[in-house]
Amino acid sequence: MKKKMLSLMLTGMMVVGLCACGAKKEETKADSAQVTDEVATAVSDEDNEFVVGFDQEFPPMGFVDENGEFTGFDLELAAEAAKRMGMELKLQPIAWDAKDMELESGTIDCIWNGFTMNGREDGYTWTQPYMNNTQVFVVNADSGIETLEDLAGKTVEVQADSSAEAALKDMPDLMSSFGTVQTTPDYNTAFMDLEMGAVDAIAMDIIVAGYQIEQRQNGCVILEESIASEEYGIGFKKGNEVLRDKVQAALEEMAADGTMTEISVKWFGEDVTTIGK
Repeated sequence: MKKKMLSLMLTGMMVVGLCACGAKKEETKADSAQVTDEVATAVSDEDNEFVVGFDQEFPPMGFVDENGEFTGFDLELAAEAAKRMGMELKLQPIAWDAKDMELESGTIDCIWNGFTMNGREDGYTWTQPYMNNTQVFVVNADSGIETLEDLAGKTVEVQADSSAEAALKDMPDLMSSFGTVQTTPDYNTAFMDLEMGAVDAIAMDIIVAGYQIEQRQNGCVILEESIASEEYGIGFKKGNEVLRDKVQAALEEMAADGTMTEISVKWFGEDVTTIGK
């Protein structure tokens, strides 16, 4: 009788133990499923983010407005493209001379900020050009400088690692005629230097130059002779054709339905875009 009762007690304990073990396994499976879902959601959210790298001191393409908000022609195009792609836009200010490092490290998905394609064709995966541009010189109206020859012996400033700097390097005879060539991190600083008389001329994009002169009303003028013609595009890490194709499709939609023209007219008073033209 005692043996029978002992057997029954052991059997009961085994059943309870098995039930507890089963419950623990179910909890572990549930916890594991929850963690997996959280990781999947995090990955999904990250994949759905479109990170645009830009120079925040490059009006009118991308800059900080009087309310401390990021704005600009390129940034509005990027916002519209992100919406059409069903992605969340993240605007990431970058130091222009560190743009390649930011792109290669994956900090940003693309460089979209008055980014010149010419001379960089093999360094990035590009969209089609969406805008034409030229590199010019800006001087004070009363400086007496009217031609490129008048820049001989003068101090010229240019943004570091910019298209204007590259254009000057492609014109060694002109560049060697200058008294000094110095670089600056951004063109807002360059215009302040010009206004104070610290430099005699700025080499820069005509689109940005025109906007700066209009906004500042500082008596600066653009020389008639340009130093280079170029095209703006959106640069992705070499080989990232999947995201490039999505952005390109969005740009073409925007051009076809007139949205790109509307944004251009808002910023420039006319349609300066080239897609679909």
